[in-house]
Amino acid sequence: MDQVFHSVVEQRQVAAADVPALLELVAAGRLPAEPGEADLLAWVGQTYQVRCAALDDAAIDASLLTLFPVRALWAYELLPLQRVEDAVEVATWRLFDTRGLDLLRSESGLRLVPVLAPRQAILKAIKEHLGVGADTLDSIERESGLRVVDDGTQADVNLDDIAQDASIIRFVNQVLTDAIGQRATDVHLEPFEDELRLRYRVDGVLLEVPVPPQLKRYQPAIVSRIKILSNLDIA
Repeated sequence: MDQVFHSVVEQRQVAAADVPALLELVAAGRLPAEPGEADLLAWVGQTYQVRCAALDDAAIDASLLTLFPVRALWAYELLPLQRVEDAVEVATWRLFDTRGLDLLRSESGLRLVPVLAPRQAILKAIKEHLGVGADTLDSIERESGLRVVDDGTQADVNLDDIAQDASIIRFVNQVLTDAIGQRATDVHLEPFEDELRLRYRVDGVLLEVPVPPQLKRYQPAIVSRIKILSNLDIA
């Protein structure tokens, strides 16, 4: 196998059996020596008759997201797009990594049709529609059933212990990593009666960041975690 295509085969963007055909296209000058993602998506889509979508102006049916486990969407980088007749279109950038689609099928019982889209466009859309750290909060609820706040009532919990919970630590780290990635100078966590709002200051402007709707439930733990990182008294 030519080393040019080793990584894309390893990532399951193309099948190993397709490499000879791709090398012929490179030799004929019909494909760059190091094809980019757009080149590969176009070739795979045409060869296997799979629709390609840029996702820039795609109409995403947000109600579909509730039908699938959030962790699987993040882990396998998949985005349900819309219903088409008796099936659901799901965006992927790795047509030959079928593990995620198989999991979504078994969890939902729906017929799924893959659609090829750029990886960064998929990740951006997932974050916009599910919110930062949605996979972590989903894991907390599914695996531990933890509720620090429910229906506006704070549970009788030890905030110091909860703030050290691995999932809460991971969520706060995700927020900080995302903020750094967007060149934010400030991170604002703003508590309201029914929501916990997250905003980043980027280039002097405060921008609201999408967050999971259940974020408010974990407000005390998140705030306590930030106080611990800042060497503040959580009381």
